[in-house]
Amino acid sequence: MHVSKTLEKGSKMELPLDEEDDTFTNISLADDSEHLSRTRSLKVERARSTMMNADMDAVEAENQVELEEKTRLINQVLELQHTLEDLSARVDAVKEENLKLKSENQVLGQYIENLMSASSVFQTTDTKSKRK
Repeated sequence: MHVSKTLEKGSKMELPLDEEDDTFTNISLADDSEHLSRTRSLKVERARSTMMNADMDAVEAENQVELEEKTRLINQVLELQHTLEDLSARVDAVKEENLKLKSENQVLGQYIENLMSASSVFQTTDTKSKRK
């Protein structure tokens, strides 16, 4: 059972009646207003916390995506560096092979010239003097 009581500022408050001994339970308005104020503050704080947590989750997700992208790019750069090293080594090997082949060609060219000069078949002949 509840009993209405008019308060100082003209507002009414329902007071619970203790049915066992028909006495009123004292309820202070100051406590209620503080309680309402604390309740509102807690609700606002929870809402802020929820928004901050959502923002933090979004930032963490964004950071995770950035970290994965950085890791992927670092791995790609390392792979490209290894490829470049392999290509550079291949270029060096081809240059060495090229120099070796040039040297062999010069030796063979000199050898062929020496054979041609030593052979009478390749000697220059003066056709005019033989015909006369």
